[in-house]
Amino acid sequence: MGVFSRISAIFQAKANKLLNRVEDPRETLDLSYEKQLESLTKVRRSVADVATARKRIELQAAQLQKQADKLQEQAKAALAQGNEPLAREALSRRAAIGEQLRELESQHAQVTEQQEKLIETSQRLQGQVEQFRTRKETLKASYTAAQAQTQVGEAISGISKSLGDAGGAMQRAQDKIASMQARAGALDELLASGALSNLDQPVDDIQAQLDKVSAGTQIDSELAALKAELAASGPAAALDQGSEDKTEDAEIVRDSVTGGEGQAAADPVSNPGKEN
Repeated sequence: MGVFSRISAIFQAKANKLLNRVEDPRETLDLSYEKQLESLTKVRRSVADVATARKRIELQAAQLQKQADKLQEQAKAALAQGNEPLAREALSRRAAIGEQLRELESQHAQVTEQQEKLIETSQRLQGQVEQFRTRKETLKASYTAAQAQTQVGEAISGISKSLGDAGGAMQRAQDKIASMQARAGALDELLASGALSNLDQPVDDIQAQLDKVSAGTQIDSELAALKAELAASGPAAALDQGSEDKTEDAEIVRDSVTGGEGQAAADPVSNPGKEN
């Protein structure tokens, strides 16, 4: 294959591809149906023309037949009058008309046959056109349904893609919300523990260690003060306890002495020396 042939084939293929993309089968079917209707109209017009020609032949034959009959009567009249040459001339003309009638009859037979063939062709073509019209409408309906189904599929595909994008966006939003919630929870814990007590004045690592040492020293001081207070309050409590015990012993002795004197006074018999 030559270079120009290949270039021509490439352009033809590109053109066919472009035409196939632009072509609407429904419009093509309608165009084909219109062309078939035009062909059917031409055939019917031809049938009408042949029928007209046949009718014209029939009219001519009828006129010639009238002339032949008239010549026949004229020949009889001339012969009755004894004018044989005139009767011969009339019969000669009648014979010529007979030749024309036979020729017209042959033409009539041919035209009639042609008319019958055209009528048969017209009827067959009409049936084909009707079948094509039915098939055309069926194909157009099928194409329309397929096109609608394709559009619905494309719409569904677009919706699915949109839903997928929306699902991805929703998942990203949920992840971001979870991250923010985790960060907020961590900040709350740090604030509760005191690690982020003052966010306006950030503390570095060294300052944090110094603060920790100061806090430990303060705690040690408070602990030593508590120990000293406990140590100082211990002997005083012991002394107070001893004083309370001594007071209770004294009260017991006093009660016993007082009770003995009362009993002696109440019972003189038991203490006769006191009575004397």
